[in-house]
Amino acid sequence: DMPRMDGIELVRRVTANNGIQVVIPTSSDCGTFCAGMDLKEPAALKAREGRDITSFITDPFQREMRNVRVPMIAAMTGSFTAGGMMLSLNCDLRIGLQGTQGGIAEAKVGRGSPWGVPLLWMLPQAVLMEMTLAGEFMPIERLHALGFVNHVEATPDAVRARALALAQRIESNAPLSVRAGKASILHAAAVGVEAGLDDATKIYADVYASEDAQEGMRAFGEKRAPRWAGR
Repeated sequence: DMPRMDGIELVRRVTANNGIQVVIPTSSDCGTFCAGMDLKEPAALKAREGRDITSFITDPFQREMRNVRVPMIAAMTGSFTAGGMMLSLNCDLRIGLQGTQGGIAEAKVGRGSPWGVPLLWMLPQAVLMEMTLAGEFMPIERLHALGFVNHVEATPDAVRARALALAQRIESNAPLSVRAGKASILHAAAVGVEAGLDDATKIYADVYASEDAQEGMRAFGEKRAPRWAGR
């Protein structure tokens, strides 16, 4: 339970708090998970200040969100585009709502989507080209079939329930193993297979040297639930 704050401050709070194991971004049940900014605002700001709105934002493309150590599960209780697509792709798991859509609409309004590059590791290139160049929305069911969305549920409550169940499963595992798993997968996507393999050994070094590595094996042998210390 955190007070209201802007996105960058929330990301920094989560990163700094070792007690947080999983994050679930979600929305109200209004039919939209996130549609990005109000396009009237950047137009007015440009006319008044002579600068694009991105120059006023600390982290306009949410790069810092990709540095959050713990898993993030997007509980998408509605359709999403622009900043909403950016938010969803920066999460690690995605739960969608039946009958909704997702897309990259920037080309339709003269804006850009540099933040969409990581989608090359999440979707086929031709599909990403179509989404980026045509700006058309794609049904959540197709995004699920393509592997971008983990699960599709029939109601907003079911979306949140699925996200919470996944979060609880993740939270029951060794926190150092979970964080290293996320870090090594994202790192390998950035540097390639061979370098990713080499660096994964280094990323997991603290896991193998941890107290939890011994506790997990003891618990398995004693047929009980492990008691993770996070170290």
